[in-house]
Formats: sequence, structure tokens, C-alpha cells
Amino acid sequence: MATQLNHLFRTSILKPKAQPETPFTTITTVRTTRFQVINATSSSTTSSARQLIESGTIRSIWPEDASTAMNSEGFILLDVRPTWEREKARVKGSLHVPIFVEDKDNSPITLLKKWVHFGYIGLWTGQYLTTLNSEFLSQVENATPAKDTKLLVACGEGLRSITAASKLYNGGYRNLGWLVGGFNRSKDKDFLDVEGKEKLQYATVGGASYYFLQLLILLQAVGKG
Repeated sequence: MATQLNHLFRTSILKPKAQPETPFTTITTVRTTRFQVINATSSSTTSSARQLIESGTIRSIWPEDASTAMNSEGFILLDVRPTWEREKARVKGSLHVPIFVEDKDNSPITLLKKWVHFGYIGLWTGQYLTTLNSEFLSQVENATPAKDTKLLVACGEGLRSITAASKLYNGGYRNLGWLVGGFNRSKDKDFLDVEGKEKLQYATVGGASYYFLQLLILLQAVGKG
């Protein structure tokens, strides 16, 4: 599933920097692994974010340019991933306010959703069913009350951060950056001060797919040896 989402993101959102086209197309609805991909055809939030990024109102910042934006331009990195992803790897000193949180509702319908989710997604990816954090904006305001604060909004793939950036803009924040492609597209040298047991670009991988990833890394290391 992670592979499919990455492919969807790269083909529908990400384009090389040299190309002038704005990297957005229709995204089908996917409710999945501890996060949600919002349907651009029905979600005003995503549509609004797309327009803000297209117009340059929200600035697109690539991972290789993030350190410069933070160190030279005064951007503060806002990590909107859920807690379990951040615990694996995080940029030291970054703020953390998740845009999606684990859905802890235990109603019969939600329990059924969780059961289906685990069978089709959770077992493979190690991910939970999530829901939108209704207190996201207020939590960011508590952490950074000044609305002119420069915030670089980041997540794993660059999708959840689109939703977060739109909510922040609608909440009055005007100096916003969006980490294009999220931490998954970052290289080791892009963020030098990383904490946690995993590499930043692998923090979204879990479940059975995590062990396949570790095997792949091992095989690559043996091949280089």
C-alpha cells in the first residue's frame, strides 16, 4: 500500500523543479494507515491547499532546500505526522502537532472499520485507522501564537501536510512552507540532526513491509560489500 501511495503521489503531485506545471491532479479517496489521503474532487480543504500552493501563497520547499529555509530564513519545521511515526525518526528541535490521530472510537461501525482496515492494510503496513485531529489549529496556536511565524509544514509523503497547511492558512497563518514529497523524499544529508532509531525517510514504513524493507537494506549492503 505504501508503494502504491508513493507512486500515486509521484505521478499526480511531484514534478521536477524545472517544469513549470503545478503538480496536482485528481486524487481518489483513500482512508488508510494512520493517515488519510483526501479526495481532491470532494474536499474543499485539499482544493484550497492546491490553489494556495499553485499561486505560491504557500511556498513549496524541497527537502534539499529545507535546512537553508530553516537556518537562513527562519522557518520552523512543523511535523504533522502521528506520534508513532515521529517516535521512529524526527528532526531535532522541530515542533510536533499531528493532523491525524488514532481513531479510538469503539462504536460497532468503527470497530468493523478497524477490523477490515487491519485485514487489508494494517497487517501489512503496521498502521492504525486515523481520524482528523479536531484540535490541530488550537494546538499549533498554543505552540506558536504569532501568526506571522514562518512554518515549514511536513509529513511523511507530503499529503497530510497539504491538509495541515490549508487549515493553518485558514486559521490566519500567512508565512507557510510545504515540504514537497515529505520526509520520504529526503536524503540523509538534507536533515543532519535526526533523532530516533530509524532513518527519517523510512519512518512511515511498518508492519510486515518493515521487515521486507530491512531485508532489502541488508541485501543492498551485502551487494556494496
